[in-house]
Amino acid sequence: MTVLTLTDCEWSWESASPEESLRAGEALGRLLQPGDLVALFGELGSGKTLFVRGAAAGLGCAPEDVHSPSFTLVNEYACARADAEWRLAHIDLYRMRSAAEVPGIGWDEYVGSRYVVAVEWAERALGYLPQDHLRVRLETRGVDRRRVCAQATGPRSARILRNWVTTLGVRLGAA
Repeated sequence: MTVLTLTDCEWSWESASPEESLRAGEALGRLLQPGDLVALFGELGSGKTLFVRGAAAGLGCAPEDVHSPSFTLVNEYACARADAEWRLAHIDLYRMRSAAEVPGIGWDEYVGSRYVVAVEWAERALGYLPQDHLRVRLETRGVDRRRVCAQATGPRSARILRNWVTTLGVRLGAA
């Protein structure tokens, strides 16, 4: 069994394959609700869009419809599970020249109670992120391997993070 650490709501883990990263995203997606925001960080090709595809599956969206919104900046997906229906806003800020452009994409409409939001290249909108959000950083460790680091920034995201770790069935170790 993999041993992970969870201290100050920080978690890190190594994904051995794209399928494992997809499953981790799906497990997280099952825990998200409208009003939740996942801020994604990582270099080009680190698996951010693949991770969002997994989260979309967990939310009840069609994962095959999920693709990078690099050129459109925002893609919206309809999601439904047995308990509810909502929308996923998948935002990609890679092509933004400055944070001053963030409000122009309808940021305030997406960040609130109506959408689950996943933001790629979130470092370009740090000043606009809600106080309580989940940060997920993906680091390339080889062709298929990724290091996944997660950090909660408030009480709601801390609960999501703890439940995510539990859902994945891992044993927490000491820091």
